[in-house]
Amino acid sequence: MKITIKEITSKNDLKKFIKFPNKLYEDNKFYVPPLISAELETLSKDKNPAFDFCEAKYWLAYNEDNTIVGRIAGIINHKYNKKVGKQLVRFGWLDFIEDIDVLKALIQAVVKFANEKGAVGIHGPLGFSDFDASGILIEGFDEIPTAYGKYNYPYYSQMIEQLGFEKEVDWVEFRVTVPDEIPVRYSQITGSIAEKYKLQSVKLKSKKEILKYADGIFQLLNKEYESIHGFSELTPNQIDALKKQFIPLLRLKFVSVVVNAENKVVGFGICLPSLSRALQQAKGNLFPFGFLHIQKALRVNETIDSLLIAIHSDYRKKGVNSMIFNDIGNSMIATGIKYIETTRMLEHNLFIQNLWNKFEYRQHKKTRCYVKKIV
Repeated sequence: MKITIKEITSKNDLKKFIKFPNKLYEDNKFYVPPLISAELETLSKDKNPAFDFCEAKYWLAYNEDNTIVGRIAGIINHKYNKKVGKQLVRFGWLDFIEDIDVLKALIQAVVKFANEKGAVGIHGPLGFSDFDASGILIEGFDEIPTAYGKYNYPYYSQMIEQLGFEKEVDWVEFRVTVPDEIPVRYSQITGSIAEKYKLQSVKLKSKKEILKYADGIFQLLNKEYESIHGFSELTPNQIDALKKQFIPLLRLKFVSVVVNAENKVVGFGICLPSLSRALQQAKGNLFPFGFLHIQKALRVNETIDSLLIAIHSDYRKKGVNSMIFNDIGNSMIATGIKYIETTRMLEHNLFIQNLWNKFEYRQHKKTRCYVKKIV
């Protein structure tokens, strides 16, 4: 098959780039389409604050009939490259039909871009920041991803390995069963910990109140995520954008913020009712009915996604996690939540994984970031 690679140069082509997976997975019951409007913001230089330290190019692959058969993005995160001391190019937004020639052509476009920039290797799938979907699914093909994950066919990993890519790192995900009641020890531990270390769980009464602690939450996130693979410190502009993106969706009962005697954030947990089914119903469009599906999912749901958790390193072994679970866990039980879907955790991040070992859970999904040296 003759493959033609075309770089995206117009908003119309960018929309084709965004919509291609919807066609590729139109008969797949596990695929969750992202909102087109959100993808446009992420991929637009004038909308995404990550472009303050990133640059990117996007390509579509066409066959002889001028039909789109694949897509890929090439991204340089200069801040991350400076942190790791290597010139690397990321590839992301990778989707393609089951044809290795299509994948070869797409990867070659990124390699050419990387060579022009003097890069020593390419790795991915990765986005601009840690808040973009990353990795190729290698386990869990009969599971629905979280709204912040990404589904792909089994042949993705098989073909990319044929091209000489090797594992850089894996992420794992768990499905946790919510118990009928929070173990008594959690409430007991919470009381003694709070008294011993002069900590308290903030009683959030409004979303405006979250804003008082938002900067402290992101400061802690930057500090505790600094060594995580692919992560680069969030800038003030990124933080402002994330506030606008997430705060309207939050349900206060599923947010826990723990502060010390100086009212400094030392731990937090943020969960959100699963939006995966709602996004499937929305089919990528917020209007006219997508918004209604999302609002309903936020009100009535049996599954919740664990989006973010961070605990200050000085407090990690002092039971702050028990305070967070006590806060959110009781709210889950009261509102009929039966399952927790964890978002992607690095396979070697045992501290976060061990937070779930007191509950019934199964590791049901695994994704992989690949890397390849280039000449």
